[in-house]
Amino acid sequence: MATLARPDDSSVYAGRVAASPLRKDAVRNRRRIIEVGRELVADGAPVQLNEVARAAGVGVATVYRHFPTPQALIEAVSVDGLEALIRAAERAVDRDDPWTAFRDFLVGIVDAQLADAALSPVLSAPQAALPGTAHLLERLSSLFTTLFGRVSEAGRLAPGITLADMTPLMCGIAYSARLQPADDPQARAAAGRHYLDVVLNGIRAR
Repeated sequence: MATLARPDDSSVYAGRVAASPLRKDAVRNRRRIIEVGRELVADGAPVQLNEVARAAGVGVATVYRHFPTPQALIEAVSVDGLEALIRAAERAVDRDDPWTAFRDFLVGIVDAQLADAALSPVLSAPQAALPGTAHLLERLSSLFTTLFGRVSEAGRLAPGITLADMTPLMCGIAYSARLQPADDPQARAAAGRHYLDVVLNGIRAR
């Protein structure tokens, strides 16, 4: 498999392919902006680029050069999580039993969204803000389509369940689990697994 492009690489600059790599100070600023974005997303705070600039200690124009919209910054924060999901999906595709592979990957999606709050808004967005993110999402979608097709063809899903149902279901589970206290990650994880079990019982063929 070819190496996946990363939205925070120096080759992708504000959603466009750059003519040359970023200078060291620009790379340093970009990393600091992403760190601040990650902190805001983890705290459930709105990502406002002017506030990000203040917290990162850089000019507002610097933030906008790297990330023209808050969504672009959230996507940069989500890169590691997206790549981990792709690796998990690749392993799942190689498993023999379609239902076990499908179920375990859904467990991984829920756990990942609870561990990384940037994933849900990126997975549920109608389109990506950065080309690197679009590439990652296309790869993840392709793998998940394969997993869904295998379990459907094996007759393991209830009638009427479609691929389009899965993203809102998975994001809804993560949202519901995050209603648990933020200072109790174990309660959130347990709630996520419980809600997923409910969904799996509903979509599995009898």
